[in-house]
Amino acid sequence: MPHRIEKFENLIKEEVSLIFLFKLNDPLFGFLTVTTVKVSPDLKSAKIYLSVLEKEKREEVLSKINDQARYIRSELASRIRVKFVPELKFYIDDTIDYVEKIEGLIRKIHQDDDKKGNS
Repeated sequence: MPHRIEKFENLIKEEVSLIFLFKLNDPLFGFLTVTTVKVSPDLKSAKIYLSVLEKEKREEVLSKINDQARYIRSELASRIRVKFVPELKFYIDDTIDYVEKIEGLIRKIHQDDDKKGNS
């Protein structure tokens, strides 16, 4: 990945995180973290992945953020100096769920091995 795109992704990640922290003071967002930003090669769109601690609120949080996407983009435009601010698309980052699932499977394998070893 070109260094320029990587720097741009990091800038967007940092600024969008600050927008959530200071501009969107919504208790619904709770423990919301911007985990990853992926910008298209033409810099026209950005996929922003969010981690929401409370699993049952993820869809509600994502819906509310998508409702405010235009505001977030305009705030981002006022914070960074680029000719064109990419279109923002928000997604839930389910990496933590995947890690928990894998850890659970590994624990189960170890428990099954322990039961077989004791027999």
